[in-house]
Amino acid sequence: MKESRLLNEAQIIAQVRTGRNDVFGEIIEHDQRPIICYLLRMTGNYEVAQDPAQDTFLQAFRGILKTRSDLSLKAWLYRIATNNANQYHRRRRLLSFIPFTGSESADTPYMSAFADQLIEKVALEEALLKVPQGRRVCMALHFVEGFTYKDVGAIVGISEESVRKRVARGSQDFRNVYGIRLGGTGE
Repeated sequence: MKESRLLNEAQIIAQVRTGRNDVFGEIIEHDQRPIICYLLRMTGNYEVAQDPAQDTFLQAFRGILKTRSDLSLKAWLYRIATNNANQYHRRRRLLSFIPFTGSESADTPYMSAFADQLIEKVALEEALLKVPQGRRVCMALHFVEGFTYKDVGAIVGISEESVRKRVARGSQDFRNVYGIRLGGTGE
């Protein structure tokens, strides 16, 4: 499957380079949702994630003619998305999260279980947002998006060893914050 995606990517890039700009829509169709989900993890807000996602594909469209032909399209898109998320944080200097008011009552056991899952998910997202940005980016790319340390390094522009350290330290930060939330010592 990975080989066919790479072949398909190469064909799409070749077609865009020959002037078939309409083919770029296939890239957007295939990668828009994962990019938005990644940016949601980086910004903590779905509406906010939309702008850097749109910018990511606009920049990719403008830059596809200038890229190397041996490019890994997925890694390149995530690098653009990471840069856009970093730019968002530089501009805003504010981390936000999806609030859960808890004012709705759970009428059924199903709704109660759903509410518990939602509360847990929000708590995880809040804890992740407390991890420093550089570490959080590496963690999300590695654990959630499935990139290798080497690929994360290429996306973020740091060495593979630096990625390993950021992931390890970010994981410890996350455990400390999440452990405190659960009533543990965080150590």
